[in-house]
Amino acid sequence: MIKAAFAILALPFAVQILWGQTADSTAATSAAATTDTPLYSLPYSPSLDLSSMDQGVDPCSDFYRYSCGSWIKNNPIPPDQARWNVYSKLTLENQRFLWGILQQAAQPSPSRSKVETQIGDYFAACMDEGLRERAGASPLRGDLDKIAALKSLRDLATFLGEADLTTVGNELLFGFGSSQDYADSSRVIGFLTAGGLGLPDRDYYVKTDTKSQEIRQRYIAHVQQMLELAGEPAALAKTDARTVMDIETALAKASLTRVDQRDPHKLFHPYTLAKLQKVTPAFPWKAYFAAMRIGVPQLNITEPDFFVEMQALLKARSLDDWKAYLRWHMAHLRAPLLAEVFVVANFDFYSKYLRGVQQMQPLWKRCVRRVDQDLGEALGQVFVEKTFGADTKARAVKMTREIEAAMQSEIEQLPWMGPATKKSALEKLHAVANKIGYPDHWRDYSSIKIVRDDYFGNVARATEFENRRQLAKIGKPLDRSEWQMTPPTVNAYYDPQMNDINFPAGVLQPPLYDPKMDDAPNYGNTGATIGHELTHGFDDEGRQFDAKGNLKDWWTMQDALEFGKRASCVSDEYSGFTVIDDIKVNGKLTLGEDAADLGGTFLAYLAWKEATKGQTLRPIDGLTPDQRFFVGMAQWACGDERTESKRANAITNPHSPEEYRINGVVSNMPEFGKAFACRAGQPMVRAQQCKIW
Repeated sequence: MIKAAFAILALPFAVQILWGQTADSTAATSAAATTDTPLYSLPYSPSLDLSSMDQGVDPCSDFYRYSCGSWIKNNPIPPDQARWNVYSKLTLENQRFLWGILQQAAQPSPSRSKVETQIGDYFAACMDEGLRERAGASPLRGDLDKIAALKSLRDLATFLGEADLTTVGNELLFGFGSSQDYADSSRVIGFLTAGGLGLPDRDYYVKTDTKSQEIRQRYIAHVQQMLELAGEPAALAKTDARTVMDIETALAKASLTRVDQRDPHKLFHPYTLAKLQKVTPAFPWKAYFAAMRIGVPQLNITEPDFFVEMQALLKARSLDDWKAYLRWHMAHLRAPLLAEVFVVANFDFYSKYLRGVQQMQPLWKRCVRRVDQDLGEALGQVFVEKTFGADTKARAVKMTREIEAAMQSEIEQLPWMGPATKKSALEKLHAVANKIGYPDHWRDYSSIKIVRDDYFGNVARATEFENRRQLAKIGKPLDRSEWQMTPPTVNAYYDPQMNDINFPAGVLQPPLYDPKMDDAPNYGNTGATIGHELTHGFDDEGRQFDAKGNLKDWWTMQDALEFGKRASCVSDEYSGFTVIDDIKVNGKLTLGEDAADLGGTFLAYLAWKEATKGQTLRPIDGLTPDQRFFVGMAQWACGDERTESKRANAITNPHSPEEYRINGVVSNMPEFGKAFACRAGQPMVRAQQCKIW
């Protein structure tokens, strides 16, 4: 949850988003010939689609299949995807539209604006496959030469400081960046986080089941392959791959689990430089910060035990071992930017083997995503101008306010919450900032040098621009207007330290928001999304932050106990759901999202009833208004996922599988049972229904 992953800093808490892994959701729904062409306008799909339903299924037995059965049947997972759903389809359409924008912008012309020139030249450089093939592994040479020249741990610290400026994420050894102070959200301080792992999660290193052991052996082979591609002899690469695995395993064992990372108190450890240096005397932090060209910041260490283990490894492992470790991580991080042999090797392990993806995405998708990642608000300007009208924004703002009013009414009426806690809850609710569509002020990327024949350099310069922008925030007043998703993104999020809910223009398009449709499915779909993000402010994590975004306990002890009982009902219920084979949902990991799905749908239902009070609502297409609300709610989640991806997501994804995000919700809502005349004892009518808000 709690913060987005900044360019340098990948915090353990991600912003609380509606969907995970949107970057993976960019594929065709049919033959490549029908989708591998750019769009110059967005197609229309209704927010309630009768053809997506399977009305032969009893809605009281399996509402998800009733609402989505035909969609799943008619939309098989494309070969370049691990999962495929309604959000994926809209993401693809947005990407094809962005592709059209970028193709036009990439054509040299004196009439191009500065923004068009930047995004167009960046895209053109990315699409130049011949340039990358001719370069081969040579763009890695600078990094590898610096690693070879390391003479001491001080040199190691300097290298990490320099390399962290031009790499995304925290894969090198640890993460460093800026974020809001948990104790005072108006302050931006430096954050040091655990990192250094090449597998998706620490559990991959510690689980002892047969599949996990197989994955580790395949990972070692992949590391060896990449080191060989980077120029190492096979025998040395084999030895180095084992060294990498040993170091990463030790780091993984010292890292928090994803469930522990959901507790902000376990991530809040203010440190001075002197205290940090005492914990890690072998690592010269002043040299690291000097290499980044910043002063020594105020610090929070999210996982002190990780840095204790890092100190032990710095003392125990030779400098040659660390050089091998760095060679692997630099090759891994740079692989998507290099010749095709690197790209394919990276795909074969991370996408094909771990996620079951059958085919690599075409270059245009990868390049559109890269421009969105590195120049997102420049590209977003053009997207918004062409797709997002003032009327849509006004309607979304109105719906958001109605759902907030429903939340206020619910808080005021809660029988289990006392007056003091209610007062603080309402204060927090009234302080929530609503961000709809796009930022008030667009980011200026004009200082980034973009060269049409230097893709590797463009990425490095754009990454350094963003990393320095983030680091410059340390010690400065907080900018609460900033967004952490780009406008074309098909997703939404809540940030508890900002105390804001954010809905990019990309997620406010049909079929997710459909201005041509009646209110019922729109409130069921977009309304439930708004309610979902709002509820995150009051889920098991969000409730620990006050109206200003400070980590502060505003609950009476009795009210906190009552909340815990209701939250346990949710986590226990979802822990009984099967992901695949004998793998169950980790209800403690998914609790925040499950609670938001439940609360958000209920709030949207209340807001819809209030908005249409006094109106005569009639059945449409054989569905009553209440039925249309629930089918609209369900159809945002229509989709399917590969077996391998389900296994991976059971470990890493805080979202439950799609079918449980629907059936788990409706089976806890008496309003649903009434709408479809379900009887007690049927699968969609739980004997013990869970409700928090």
